[in-house]
Amino acid sequence: MPAPTVLNVGFYNYVLTDKIVALVSSESAPMRRLVQAYRKAGNLIDATQGRRTKSIIFTTGGTIVLSAISQETLAKRLMTGEWVGDEE
Repeated sequence: MPAPTVLNVGFYNYVLTDKIVALVSSESAPMRRLVQAYRKAGNLIDATQGRRTKSIIFTTGGTIVLSAISQETLAKRLMTGEWVGDEE
């Protein structure tokens, strides 16, 4: 059985690539409100290790993952196959 493909979202935290629906910037006020709603509902995984949230990863299970790495960098890792890249 082949190993699942994972994306390094920072600080040795990984998300299965086949579960990712969208990579979104966390800069806008609507996204920040959405994060608070998911946090309140218990459907949030914070992978920032206390750093500033730069991107939000939406998954198929209805959960979001917060990352301290920009969505551009995460998208580049997905497109180039550089899933276990260096930390920012």
